[in-house]
Amino acid sequence: MNDSPLNGWEMVIGLEVHAELATKTKMFSSALNSFGGAPNSNTDPVSLGLPGSLPVLNEKAVELAIRVGLALNCQVQNSVFARKNYFYPDMPKAYQISQFDLPINKDGWLELPDGRRIGIERAHLEEDTGKITHIGGGGRIHEASYSLIDYNRSGVPLIEIVGAPDLRSSEDAKEYVSELRSILVTIGASDGKMEEGSLRVDCNVSVRREGIEEFGTRCEIKNINSLRSLGRAIEYEARRQVDLIESGQEVEQQTRHWDEAEGRTHKLRSKEEAFDYRYFPEPDLVPVDPSSEWVQEISDSLPPLPRDRRHELAKATGVDPTEASLVVQRNLDGFALKTISLQADPSRVLVHIENNLAEGIGELTPEAFASLTMMEINGELTATQAKTVLADLVEAGGNPHEIAANHGFESMDNSELEEIVGQIIAENSDDWDAFINGDETEKKKKSGFFVGLVMKETKGQADGKIVNQILTAKAES
Repeated sequence: MNDSPLNGWEMVIGLEVHAELATKTKMFSSALNSFGGAPNSNTDPVSLGLPGSLPVLNEKAVELAIRVGLALNCQVQNSVFARKNYFYPDMPKAYQISQFDLPINKDGWLELPDGRRIGIERAHLEEDTGKITHIGGGGRIHEASYSLIDYNRSGVPLIEIVGAPDLRSSEDAKEYVSELRSILVTIGASDGKMEEGSLRVDCNVSVRREGIEEFGTRCEIKNINSLRSLGRAIEYEARRQVDLIESGQEVEQQTRHWDEAEGRTHKLRSKEEAFDYRYFPEPDLVPVDPSSEWVQEISDSLPPLPRDRRHELAKATGVDPTEASLVVQRNLDGFALKTISLQADPSRVLVHIENNLAEGIGELTPEAFASLTMMEINGELTATQAKTVLADLVEAGGNPHEIAANHGFESMDNSELEEIVGQIIAENSDDWDAFINGDETEKKKKSGFFVGLVMKETKGQADGKIVNQILTAKAES
């Protein structure tokens, strides 16, 4: 497969995200909705599709679906359940209860960290299917010796969120899923655990020549369960389609499978259309007609959403909302705002959270964190020393001043530091010449070289910023 960029071509991507809703029981029965149980232990006559069993709608699932719709700026409306007919062992009654022409949510949008809005066509309720495991070979049905079916997942409440074909790159797609996952987790609708199958992505990909408005023939890649796989699958599939067209062939509308080990997609079947499923209204369920009072009550209970939290943190720190997105993703924006309110330096707060607090804050308090950033700004600690003190604060808490003293961290006198820099320059004259006379890339490289030597000589007590200032001053003189 050609790995060159898609010169002259544009990707068109639309995602269908299936999220398992965080209910205690299943969509239409009292069977437990729980991950990790023994195979076929969380089942009952309804989830097994036994004759005579009837569905009873889970009110909590409807509430969570409305929460999702409101968070995605959708129109919440009266909806109807339908039977989606197909025969496959993971759905023993030979149909799936879903929503078709009247979904509970429609016409919404989601805002990416950079401010772009991606359309949401619909977000509808349906039940999940069972899980088939093919034993033997590579785990594919045509290679398997036999297959096993676990119906624990059958009947678990799902919301399927159908995005508009507004995405134009694999990075866009990953940002979209990441933002959507943050929203679902924030509002308590789903745990969003892709590794457990709580969040799964079907990806529709097509290509068209740049400047052309008409969409190309799309292919759907099923059940992608990580952001890395999503990006790789999109890149591969777009390249495959471009290669087909440029070689004079046509793209066939297909459903395809992503093989992570091989790094490629494989054809599963020709793509189905809605009429293939023979949708008709579910005769055993009445229409869902939420009152306006109930919808308003749910709306009033929504917590601040990631979009609003990014803007609040960006305003407090003076950065662009995109720069605040990682802090919000880690759910540390409240901690950051509290720290900043205690006169902490905003830029140092963001830097430490993004680079040094990926595993969480542990025993770190806003008060100690604020004090640490002020010690950095006042020159009492270098960036390296501050990182060491911060690690101790996370592990056991305490006073940053006392921790710094216990480590023997003292700010160096500038005259002493200038003497050390001068000595190192004299011992590395060729590198100094390269620093003075080189281009910007070479200057940056040699700057890092000299700072590293100074840090080694001073056992990390030197301030890298001041070392760079001394180097620049000496070069200019």
